[in-house]
Amino acid sequence: MVRATATVPQRVVSDPIPPASSKAAGGARSVVRYVVLWALACFFLLPVYVLVVTSFKDPVDVSVTRIWELPTSLSMDNFGLVWPKLSSGFRNSLSLAIPASLLSALLGCANGFVLSKIRFPFSNVVFPLILFGIFVPYQAVIIPVSQTMTAVGLRGGNDPTGGLAGLMLIHIIYGLPITTLIFRNHFVAMSNTLLESARLDGAGILRSFVDIAVPLAKPAFAVAIIWQFTSSWNDFMFGAMMTSRDSWPVTIALNNIAGGQSVPFGQAMAGALLVSLPTLALYIMLGRFFMRGLLAGTLQDEMGTPLLPS
Repeated sequence: MVRATATVPQRVVSDPIPPASSKAAGGARSVVRYVVLWALACFFLLPVYVLVVTSFKDPVDVSVTRIWELPTSLSMDNFGLVWPKLSSGFRNSLSLAIPASLLSALLGCANGFVLSKIRFPFSNVVFPLILFGIFVPYQAVIIPVSQTMTAVGLRGGNDPTGGLAGLMLIHIIYGLPITTLIFRNHFVAMSNTLLESARLDGAGILRSFVDIAVPLAKPAFAVAIIWQFTSSWNDFMFGAMMTSRDSWPVTIALNNIAGGQSVPFGQAMAGALLVSLPTLALYIMLGRFFMRGLLAGTLQDEMGTPLLPS
């Protein structure tokens, strides 16, 4: 005898529909949030507004009392007047910042790869010692650096490059701690399976580094190059201390424009705008890698897989 059993249908519980008042409150909060954010953005962009507006004013229209006014007509006269004063410094800063940022990034890449993927005695001590250099301020080493560069003939008139070679060496060495940290965090997130496969195929450490690690480190290179280029380009103290007059970087030339008794505000603003363009262009070109490289090694799941998209 077969006993018939009745099935009781289960009640499907749907998500409650939020009342209209909750939607209105959420929309109001979003509007207030965006209004506050736009207000803060406008406030912090006021110096940029003054910089751009003053740069494109006619020199006769530039004055402190009319600094907030829009230009009556766009003029490039300020740029024409200031460029001859900055052109030499521009060349010097480019010849300094480009090699310094690239070499520091390459050395930091090698350091980060070794410290993250290769075990050697006292490796846990070497990395903190390298990181200690991040916390050493420029002012604490200015005297020994000056004496050392003078002794080896890389300062000012003692150097055929007018001190640019010594200044480049300073920025390469001073940038190694931060670039090592950036690349180590990146390589920590890289799977060891790739290196093990390369080792099975007969690749050594150097071949694995060149063919596998370096091509996969584009985001870290973007971060390191932006960081180092900005630091080298904006340097003033070491530039003033290390270089002779003909080798002054652009920051010293810009300071000389705005440092006189009578300040030509139009030229100073135009010069500041020109000086900021290389770092701005570099960030625009490499910006899409910047945040991904900056956060490399910090966002991982429990298996060690990076959570950021490649």
